[in-house]
Amino acid sequence: MALRRVTVFGGSGFLGRYVVERLADRDLTVQVAVRDPEAAKHLRTLGQVSQVTPFACDVTDAAAVARAVEGTDGVINLVGILAERGRQTFKSVHVDAPAAVAIAAASAGVESLVHVSAIGAADNALSEYSRSKAAGEAAVRGAFPDAVIMRPSVIFGPEDGFFNLFAGLARMSPLLPLFGGGHTRFQPVYVADVADAVVAGLTDPAARGKTYELGGPRVASFAELMALMLAEIRRKRLLVPVPFFVGDIQATLAGILPKPPVTRDQMKSLRADNVVSADAATLDDLGIFATAMESILPTYLHRYRRGGRLGRTPIAD
Repeated sequence: MALRRVTVFGGSGFLGRYVVERLADRDLTVQVAVRDPEAAKHLRTLGQVSQVTPFACDVTDAAAVARAVEGTDGVINLVGILAERGRQTFKSVHVDAPAAVAIAAASAGVESLVHVSAIGAADNALSEYSRSKAAGEAAVRGAFPDAVIMRPSVIFGPEDGFFNLFAGLARMSPLLPLFGGGHTRFQPVYVADVADAVVAGLTDPAARGKTYELGGPRVASFAELMALMLAEIRRKRLLVPVPFFVGDIQATLAGILPKPPVTRDQMKSLRADNVVSADAATLDDLGIFATAMESILPTYLHRYRRGGRLGRTPIAD
C-alpha cells in the first residue's frame, strides 16, 4: 500500500523541517502535530497549497494523539528534549509520548511508524536522558513491533544547537571548556542525511522492525570538534581541560538559570562516547552516503568570523 498521508509529531524542530520538506517532495500530504501551530506556519511553504498543515496537538495527551493519527498512513515521531523543564520531563516526552503515539498508530491501522531516538539509549546508561530514550524505544516496540527506530549521533546543520552554540561562545569568550579533558568521542551526522534516513525508514518495507544508528563518516573527540570549529570561524581560543567533577559543580550552579547552558544530566551523558556501534545497521544500509562535516560547516559557521562571511582575516583573536 502506497503512503498518501503522513503525520509528523514534532515537525517544527531542527530535524523536523528537513523531514517535512522531503515528505512534501514525494507529493505526500503532511500533517504536522505541534504545540504551537502559529510558530510552525513556515512549514506550509515547504509544499503546495494545503499540502503541509500544522495543527495543535499535545503529544502527552493520548486522546489528542489518537485524533492526530486518524486517517493517516504513516507516522513519524521526532519529539524530544535535551533538558527537563516544568511539565516537560524525560518520562513524559521520551517515554509516555512515544508510547501514546505507537498505541494510537497501531489502533488506527497505520502502515508505517518511525521513531527517532538517540545513540546511547540504554537501560543502564549514566544519564536519565539516555535511559528515558531506551524506555521510549521499548514502549514503541511493545505497541508497534514493526516500528523503525533511528538513533542519530549529534546532528549538525545550519540551525544546529551544537556547533552554533560553541561558535557563539567562542565569539564572546577567550576560552572554551573541555569537560573530562575533551576525550568523549562523537560521530556528528548531517541533518539532511538523518531526514533522508527517516523518510527511507518510513517508505521502505525492508526497514520495518529495524533499529539504525546514524553517524557521519568521521569519529572525533570533543576537543577535535572544537578545534575544527575554531579553524572554521578563524578564531584562536584557549581550550581548557575541565574535570568532570568541576563540570558537575558548574552545572549545578547553572541549574538556577531559566535555560542553563549545561545540566547535571548532560554532564553524565558526556562521560560516554556517542558513536555508532560496530554491529549496528547504519546509513549505508539505507543507501545513504554520509556527508562530511568539512563540506557543510563552512556554509553556516562563517557568520561567526570577524567580519562575517566576507571576513578576510585568516585567524582572529
